[in-house]
Amino acid sequence: MRSVSIVLVALTLHAAWAQTSKPAPLNEADEYLRKGVAAQQHKDLNAAIDDYRKALAIDPKLAEARANLGAALSEAGQFDAAIVEDTRALASAPDQTAVRMNLGLAYYKKGDMENAHTAFEAVHVARPQDVAAAVLLGYTDIKLDKSSEAAAMLTPLENGRESNMDLEYVLAYALIDSGEETAGLPRMEKVAKATQSADGYFIAGTARLRRREFHEARADLDAAINLHGDFPGLFTMAGQARDALGDVEAAQPAFEAALKADPRDFTANLYLGTMRLKQRNLDSARPMLELALQLQPKSPMARLQMAKLNAMTGKYAEAAATLEELEKADPNWIDPHIELAPIYYKLHRPDDGQRERNIVQQIEARQQKAGPPKQ
Repeated sequence: MRSVSIVLVALTLHAAWAQTSKPAPLNEADEYLRKGVAAQQHKDLNAAIDDYRKALAIDPKLAEARANLGAALSEAGQFDAAIVEDTRALASAPDQTAVRMNLGLAYYKKGDMENAHTAFEAVHVARPQDVAAAVLLGYTDIKLDKSSEAAAMLTPLENGRESNMDLEYVLAYALIDSGEETAGLPRMEKVAKATQSADGYFIAGTARLRRREFHEARADLDAAINLHGDFPGLFTMAGQARDALGDVEAAQPAFEAALKADPRDFTANLYLGTMRLKQRNLDSARPMLELALQLQPKSPMARLQMAKLNAMTGKYAEAAATLEELEKADPNWIDPHIELAPIYYKLHRPDDGQRERNIVQQIEARQQKAGPPKQ
């Protein structure tokens, strides 16, 4: 599952102390605390950090200043320093869940999901109905490959909170990522529509494509594009959905856009190279197929398309060698047999060519008997 940034409200939280100030300063440390709070509220983080540190230099036990310093450092992107201050604040006030939330956020923003999870879990245990904490805990679960646990934890919180898009987003993501796509997809599409989220449409479209629900996949992925989604993989997925529906005319520009964003996109090179091959634009197809094969030398489809290109340019022996290897790896894959038959005739091996034709007929008969593949 593609990683996206999904937490909206929760990432703006600070320690509760950061939002309050005392009515009147009792001493110089309190005065610096008051000035720090005012500066932080006006987003002057450097001044706030400086004032909090001055307060702590006078009174190291001033818990409010310590907690607020951690929040300000985290907001300023100084995550390691924020973690130090939050940890010190918790040492003197272990029951301060707001500070523990800030500690989790600092770890989260730093990318340390293990420690973020530990902090958010402690907040969730202390405040099981706190949706913001549950959302963050659920997302760290997903990042730690525990999507089923995230879904199980978040599902009981959903009743009566169906309009909370942060909760719905993470729950939908967890359900899809844990294989419960039937439950997750409608939620993700609801969130995407309500919030106009290109990410949401992309996740839903990717899952629909995987389920071979091509019309729905195309609708979701095109919606993401219309919202100016420009993240990696979007145009590649949109191209695949369009191609699966037989709309090559629309698929081609999508793959071209994918290659413009990432010239080394394996799938886009393979699909667009294959399209150019079918159009007999061999000079354009070759560099794309060669790059695809370079990126994934063992890809059966890339090898098949290169074999076709070699056959079309008279490199029959080279094409035959590749197709024979593909046959050996998967005897029931019909495409290598189809391609090999005429190549053998060109190589003056009519018996081998007839054998391949017979194999193709046998595979087709088995496929017809088995019926269409299950969707």
